[in-house]
Amino acid sequence: METKNLPVSVVIPTYNREDRLPSAIRSVLEQTAPPAEVIVVDDGSTDGTPALVRDFPEVRYLRQENQGVSAARNHGISAAKHDWIALLDSDDEWLPRKVERQWRALERDPRFRFCHTDEIWIRKGRRVNPMKKHAKHGGHIFRHCLLLCVISPSSALIHRDLFERFGMFDPELPVCEDYDLWLRICAREPVLYVDEPLLLKFGGHEDQLSHAYWGMDRFRIHALEKLIQSGALEGEDLTAALETLYGKIDIFAAGAEKRRRFEEADRYRDKKRRFAACYAGTAAGTAAGSAGG
Repeated sequence: METKNLPVSVVIPTYNREDRLPSAIRSVLEQTAPPAEVIVVDDGSTDGTPALVRDFPEVRYLRQENQGVSAARNHGISAAKHDWIALLDSDDEWLPRKVERQWRALERDPRFRFCHTDEIWIRKGRRVNPMKKHAKHGGHIFRHCLLLCVISPSSALIHRDLFERFGMFDPELPVCEDYDLWLRICAREPVLYVDEPLLLKFGGHEDQLSHAYWGMDRFRIHALEKLIQSGALEGEDLTAALETLYGKIDIFAAGAEKRRRFEEADRYRDKKRRFAACYAGTAAGTAAGSAGG
């Protein structure tokens, strides 16, 4: 296999991570099968990011006003020169054979246009074991994607056709934007899974977006609403999506009540009633409504 200049564009969004960005970039440049293009999209950093990227002449640097990670990823994807897009968050690192393993897997089974891998979790400098609910899968994995995000953006290698068909990351979602996109893709598209840890995923630092918001399920509820209302689902997939939506609404409303946000709790429970009424005439709606309470 040719080990240089694979037709892959790597998109690394970043914001004020001059301490971790160099390790992410080096992990790409040190691949056994290097990608042809590396793009860093600076989402309006106010630290030394522009200067440090100049130390990597192989890297294409794009800058935008601060708009969030979704807009940064979308900017990089749109600017990419190649049809295969690999994503890497600036606080993660690839292991050296990551791109090579994925490329070989795709060559063996070219019907796939989405490939992801297993990963190693590092929290505050220590390796931790993911829970069973975080297990990775391949094939038609839509129902595995409903509870939470089970594909790490930093492990994803995606053909441009999927962005053109299903859209890109939703810039209106400050978090769970990956959950939203994977639902849209996996509702229609099988994914290839490389059962090998090829990504170091770091967590526990203060600037993680997931630490900035309480009630993360509100964003997953929004994603589920969009997908259900799009008409893309039917049968058992629609039933599973409705069941998940109702369950997440119940959990979120209970959490809002604990915070004495009673109007918000009532608003979400009303949302559940409206969905149940809308889908009451379908087999999927009846089954999901009964399960959702």
